[in-house]
Amino acid sequence: MNLAQFFHEELNRSKTTMKKLYDFPLSICGAGALGANLCENLARSGFSQLRLIDKDRIEERNLSTQPYFRTDIGAQKAKIVANNLYRALGTKVDSKTEELTTGNIIKLLSNTKLVIDVFDNSKSRQIVKDFCQTNKIDCLHVGLAGNYAEIIWNEHYRVPSPNQDDICDYPLARNLVILAVVVASETIITFIDKGLKENFTITLTDFAIKPYLS
Repeated sequence: MNLAQFFHEELNRSKTTMKKLYDFPLSICGAGALGANLCENLARSGFSQLRLIDKDRIEERNLSTQPYFRTDIGAQKAKIVANNLYRALGTKVDSKTEELTTGNIIKLLSNTKLVIDVFDNSKSRQIVKDFCQTNKIDCLHVGLAGNYAEIIWNEHYRVPSPNQDDICDYPLARNLVILAVVVASETIITFIDKGLKENFTITLTDFAIKPYLS
């Protein structure tokens, strides 16, 4: 375990906490605005057991909110994130470039202790929610809508209406994406380090981060 590149994180969190993060296996479902940035943030915070699942390829419209380059257009999102983080940190992200379904979810989410759902459609979110609930796997859902974001644990999460599925042309502010990623990252670290499950809502318009009250 090489903590030299996480020098500042270790000063902030302690060696004991950093060891917990380094050894903790988690899976991120989705490599879009939330998932790709979250995966990078967690890797740069000291996580080394990361799996990233997404079948999509990079489009030009992804470049403002997702950590990709123009030269990446057409490539698979999960692979590019994995390649970039290996070059940056030596972190080996386990990238899965296939659609998560009820038929392969057992395989894709094997050997994980925490699932992060950042999918952009209700069908996939429902599959993840049901699987984690049935198999008693901890699961955190992170989502965006307009100027609103939420970070909600499975026990309190409600899947959005199916009528909102697969809408790719929606308003999306980069600042809300990054803010949600930061809050989600701290929520994940707090859970691993202290066993606490905290739920939050975020509104960009009034710059508010509040505990989620179910």
